[in-house]
Amino acid sequence: MPQTKDFYESLGVDRNASQKDIQSAFRRLARKYHPDVNPGDKSAEQRFKEISEAHDVLSDPEKRKRYDLLGAQWDGAGAGGGPGPQARYQTVEFDPEELRNVFKNFGFGGGTASQAPPEGGGSFSDLFGSVFGRNRARPDGGTAEVPSMEQELTVSLREAYLGTHRRIELPDGRKIEVAVKPGVLDGTVLRLPGALARVRVAPDREFERDGKNLRVVVQVPLRTALLGGEVQVPTLKGPKVSLTVPAETQNGARLRLRGLGMPDAKGGDPGDLLAEVRVRLPLPLDEQGHTWADQAPA
Repeated sequence: MPQTKDFYESLGVDRNASQKDIQSAFRRLARKYHPDVNPGDKSAEQRFKEISEAHDVLSDPEKRKRYDLLGAQWDGAGAGGGPGPQARYQTVEFDPEELRNVFKNFGFGGGTASQAPPEGGGSFSDLFGSVFGRNRARPDGGTAEVPSMEQELTVSLREAYLGTHRRIELPDGRKIEVAVKPGVLDGTVLRLPGALARVRVAPDREFERDGKNLRVVVQVPLRTALLGGEVQVPTLKGPKVSLTVPAETQNGARLRLRGLGMPDAKGGDPGDLLAEVRVRLPLPLDEQGHTWADQAPA
């Protein structure tokens, strides 16, 4: 059996790294090796795939627990350690409710993947086919369509925020429209007729994503930082919003705008927008070395 890469080594983190450390390492490496930043560079593209795979596993507590326990066989062992089906659907990030329904339909009930189905229930190979779309018999005697290859679908951070539609060409030449949900995560795999499409969210020059939260740098005049006041903050939603800056706000402080982060693709609460303060010095100086702030009324 081929050995699984060391995901911790791929991200350059210790095995005891926190989720925050893992996210930080992934963001740093993703900015460096993203295909949009390195067009045509196959080695960078391969490195980006490696860190994305590592992040996909280590950022998920359940996947990480299995990987730490089973190592190279983390995605091939059943939940009870028996000869269960390969859990490759985990890397495809199907909706959990869909997976529960698939297991229920094949006689697994609420048990673990290592339990055998009851008499008359579907086989493990049938289960695989239902989850992954592999070849399986249909009532008409034919076989089901097979996702035969993976394609990448790159969207901007704004498109990931708002949701979008893309028309893509499948391996057999057909063109279909793909819906990308608002709040989609980088690395999400969409199951299409005859293919899988992995969503890549391109880095944004103004906003940085941190899970469901967004970060943005805001320029704040020195006087406002000292005495307090309001500044305008850009949002991915479109219009700017007013942010109250408390008096004596320090450079680098992060002020939270609740509910203005990324939507939750599963319908939960949206994240927050974190505005990082960059105090702007009141330049230029006049001939006497004074600034407008020196002349401003108290």
